[in-house]
Amino acid sequence: MTQPFPQWQWGSPDSALSRMAGRFAATTAGSWVIRKLTPLDRRVLERTGAKYTVLGPIGAPVLLLTTTGRKSGLPRTQPLLYVHDGDTLYVIGSNFGQARHPAWTANLLAEPSATVAVAGERIPVTATPVEDSAKAEIFARFVELTSAYATYRERTSRDLHIFALTRA
Repeated sequence: MTQPFPQWQWGSPDSALSRMAGRFAATTAGSWVIRKLTPLDRRVLERTGAKYTVLGPIGAPVLLLTTTGRKSGLPRTQPLLYVHDGDTLYVIGSNFGQARHPAWTANLLAEPSATVAVAGERIPVTATPVEDSAKAEIFARFVELTSAYATYRERTSRDLHIFALTRA
């Protein structure tokens, strides 16, 4: 068996703050604000080893995913919410329900080797697209994490890419 990924969660997912943040993230304005905060959030996460986030103690698990740019060949880092499943982490390319897939998904499809920073550790990973037969169950876990994912799914007609990240 592969070594499980570490877990770190700042705050409680059941708090009033967490519920309020989820409702706000589901709005168009909330999605816009979070997208604008992403560069600052990335810097905070990088400096704290992916332990703390600009969004505060909302109890949402956040990691930093570093992919290789498929066109540039340069490292590209993105903060993402994830679902923890022992020796597998799942990430979803919701892109707040926008019409286009986030760039990091195309990067992983082109080069599945990546790195995650989670709970103060940097870990090399391999990304595998989740099969269609398993997507509904994993997507439901993202909705449990924050109901905003259900709204993002409704906003777009594209298939949301979900990746399983395992230690390389």
